[in-house]
Amino acid sequence: MIWFRPYTLEEIRFRTATLASALGIEFIELGPDYFRGRMPVDDRTRQPFGILHGGASVALAETLGSVAAGLVIDPAKYRAVGQEINANHVRAVSEGFVIGTARPLHLGKRSQVWDIRIVNKEDKLVCVSRITMAVLEK
Repeated sequence: MIWFRPYTLEEIRFRTATLASALGIEFIELGPDYFRGRMPVDDRTRQPFGILHGGASVALAETLGSVAAGLVIDPAKYRAVGQEINANHVRAVSEGFVIGTARPLHLGKRSQVWDIRIVNKEDKLVCVSRITMAVLEK
């Protein structure tokens, strides 16, 4: 297990109004080395042509990568902040949900790199993203 301590989904769910909560992002699974969430494809997350907005996919990816990064470190001593994110959009989605899974590529003392894969209901790749997080002392 890569997490700083055993967490439950209830502990890490949003408690205040955030971009992620406005987009309907939900955390659905915390595995031994991955963090998973889902986001609806609806009027909040579609672009004007009726398909999932690329920025919404990036918001899902950044949310999952950022939260996961924070779960790996001691929150009393450190905080993780985003440095860079990129995304490749490979398939359109017009309804339902997309599911993102964040897995670490690198967990260092001062930086982390996370791979986030977003799939549709048929488990086909919609977007692949990578986020680099800086780990800073509080």
